[in-house]
Amino acid sequence: MLPPTAFSLVIDGFINRIGRAISWIWIALLVVIVLNVTLRYLFGEGRVEFEEIQWHLYSVGFLIGLSYAYTGDNHIRVDVLHERLSPRRKAWVELYGILLLLIPFLLLILVFSVPFVIDSFRFAEISQAPGGLPFRWLIKAMLPLGFFLLLLSTLARLTRVWSFLFKPQAAQ
Repeated sequence: MLPPTAFSLVIDGFINRIGRAISWIWIALLVVIVLNVTLRYLFGEGRVEFEEIQWHLYSVGFLIGLSYAYTGDNHIRVDVLHERLSPRRKAWVELYGILLLLIPFLLLILVFSVPFVIDSFRFAEISQAPGGLPFRWLIKAMLPLGFFLLLLSTLARLTRVWSFLFKPQAAQ
């Protein structure tokens, strides 16, 4: 329904390439889970590393996948209300939602997550679990990265909504 813009074509293409690449992480997560369960229940040997890598993989997949889902308009919305609105009203709701809710939220997360990662890197934070994974800052860095990609995706969507609402040829 929303017309593409030059900016949205570039950003959406970029996000889609990242999303397709990162989607393989779910296969890796499945392999780690099956391996960990097999080791634990067949051989009686659980591994802390596998437990931690599971939530690392899940976190990366989820945080990077947010922007991919938003670009493809596959995110959750309140369809009970949304489906009853005209395309123009849907665009107005999306415009206000992006400007008043989503962008401020994303900026807030970015402002507070970057120092969080820097502190983790500076202190060479590692897992506190015996045998846990090192480089805790690396997984924490997925937070600002994921939300930055979501911000890019949001800005691309904003240009499409703006074009739909304010460029007469785009609304037709």
